[in-house]
Amino acid sequence: MITTKELYDLDHTMAGAYLAKYEYPWQALAGIKELIQELGAKLGEDYTEITPAVWVHKTAKIAPTAYLGAPCIIGAGTEVRHCAFIRGSALVGENCVVGNSVELKNVILFDNVQVPHYNYVGDSILGYKSHMGAGSLTSNVKSDKTLVVVKNGAERIPTGLKKFGAMLGDHVEVGCNSVLNPGTIVGRNSNIYPTSCVRGVVPADSIWKTGGVIVKKV
Repeated sequence: MITTKELYDLDHTMAGAYLAKYEYPWQALAGIKELIQELGAKLGEDYTEITPAVWVHKTAKIAPTAYLGAPCIIGAGTEVRHCAFIRGSALVGENCVVGNSVELKNVILFDNVQVPHYNYVGDSILGYKSHMGAGSLTSNVKSDKTLVVVKNGAERIPTGLKKFGAMLGDHVEVGCNSVLNPGTIVGRNSNIYPTSCVRGVVPADSIWKTGGVIVKKV
């Protein structure tokens, strides 16, 4: 269950029509910058372009110490807290939390996503109501700098990408201080234990436990 339609309810993001074009969600990573620029130019009066190519909904709360790099869109009701660093190419949905010292780069955050404390999220897509615990992060480049391959059991799926963090399905919970290695896919409604080192595919409705043991939710 690693396709775009299996991982995400596309009604919960401004990028729904865009993502629907791709069988696998990581195929959408290359076009996020252009997507944001296209969407931003069509936003209505509820959004303010606070600096060139940075659009913020009038109901969003942006801390004075947060940095919003272009292009990005910050949705309605979202809170961007102190010292958040949005490097650019970030589409942040409605009612999200981007917390203190969080860094975002080339990402899509669906509505109601929470990355509230000390998270790095790069070259990744986080589904509806997914949550990353304090200190958890996506590792988006392999240590040997080779192209990322998605490992789904015995199957190996080449992505052609050097930078690819993680795809989190809807309602995923990632425990504190976990590392999601390049090419990680976490299916809908799954949980990751704190301090985990995760790689490959975690099926939907599962729990990744200590030592990489995966069990189905009861």
